[in-house]
Amino acid sequence: MSIGFVLWDVFPIPLFKWIDFQGHVKYMKRTFKDIDCVLQSWLDEHVKKRERVNFVEGNEEDFIDVMLSMMSNEDFVDGYSREPTIKATALSMVLVASDTTAIHLNWVMATLLNHRDAMKKVQDELDTNVGRNRWVEESDIKDLVYFQAVIKETLRLYPPAPLLAPHESVEDCIVQGCHIPKGTRLWVNTMKLHRDPKIWSNPDTFDPERFLTSQAGVDVRGHQYEFIPFGSGRRSCPGITYATQVTHLAIAHLLQGFDFSTPSDEPLDMKEGLGVTMRKADPIEVLITPRLPSVLYKF
Repeated sequence: MSIGFVLWDVFPIPLFKWIDFQGHVKYMKRTFKDIDCVLQSWLDEHVKKRERVNFVEGNEEDFIDVMLSMMSNEDFVDGYSREPTIKATALSMVLVASDTTAIHLNWVMATLLNHRDAMKKVQDELDTNVGRNRWVEESDIKDLVYFQAVIKETLRLYPPAPLLAPHESVEDCIVQGCHIPKGTRLWVNTMKLHRDPKIWSNPDTFDPERFLTSQAGVDVRGHQYEFIPFGSGRRSCPGITYATQVTHLAIAHLLQGFDFSTPSDEPLDMKEGLGVTMRKADPIEVLITPRLPSVLYKF
């Protein structure tokens, strides 16, 4: 769903708001109507279900139910009523997390195809901890320590969002001698931070072991500011749990179930594409070979 680079998003100058040479703004407006219809149907479905079953608070099934219980029709958040607030939250939780998760999956596979030794170590770890007679489950992920290190290292090198969501300074301040006026739009460059040689040894080298040794205590939730692929604090990505769970389980299934190679056996070009999210510029072509008993592929 990421459409590319729009000047107004990065440089909020009034003139740029009306420049739409590539048709991005027109496309966004048309897409918004389609997405809003889907979100409205989700909301209507939950409201009707609550009315139909005489809903009792405490029996919420998902985050839309929770928000309906938390907000009344008279509640406003930053000037917006309950309905648009819930729809905007649903959009953030599902759409944004799905887009960046797909990008991250692509980077993980591309990186492992360029580091077959690491791919082999992950598959050996899966064979040891899970075996080949059943599929890996979410409860197994905690035991796959090297696999988790691979995921973190790929996030460090290729964060799906190289610039975190923009923030705004609420008052004048001075940071390292630089005056930042109130109202300044602020961006955190995770790409720069994650490859800073003052923080990371050999920052441009794929080295999952760093998360098992020197950076063993570093996690993806922004508790340590040198590694913040999802941001940090109250304004961190709301889809972090969804994204990490889906990524871990999807990649684990792929690596457990198949051996991967490329048609040419040449290293993949890891050039990044342009856009707000950092996609791989070129698609991956792979050859796959099943590595589990055939009965496990019958779904």
